[in-house]
Amino acid sequence: MIIKKGDFTHPQVQNLIHIHLHGMQQNTPTDHSFALDLSSLQKDSVSFYTLWNDDQLLGCGALQELTPVHAEIKSMRTHPAHLRQGVAAQLLEFLLKLAQQRQYRRVSLETGKDVHFDAAINLYKKFGFVQGDAFAEYTESPYNQFFHLDLSNESINSSLS
Repeated sequence: MIIKKGDFTHPQVQNLIHIHLHGMQQNTPTDHSFALDLSSLQKDSVSFYTLWNDDQLLGCGALQELTPVHAEIKSMRTHPAHLRQGVAAQLLEFLLKLAQQRQYRRVSLETGKDVHFDAAINLYKKFGFVQGDAFAEYTESPYNQFFHLDLSNESINSSLS
């Protein structure tokens, strides 16, 4: 398996982004869904990566710089054919190592609250994320919640090394 920069022209990448956006729209009201579309993922502040097994796209994820010391995990999605095989964990570990290399002190994320988000929430907690306040331009609502990881914590740094 290999993680590489996302190729936005690749049909499998476009399809997975479509699956991601459609899933968000199904489980969260439109005005409370903050998933990035294809053009937003291509902004300079976003680093988008994909995980492949030979010619099969397994999943994707992005790291968006909010400030020079704070980043956000975005667009984490495992292809439905590859759920519960460790895809999201591999991508999240990669993104957190990238955040360390870039010397971010904090990584945050916004996610949903209903049962469809339980697997993702459990994964984030396993990696040390803790629930906290809204950040950046987000506001709290009945549909979302926020998690943060302090990368200056020595135990976090050693577990990602």
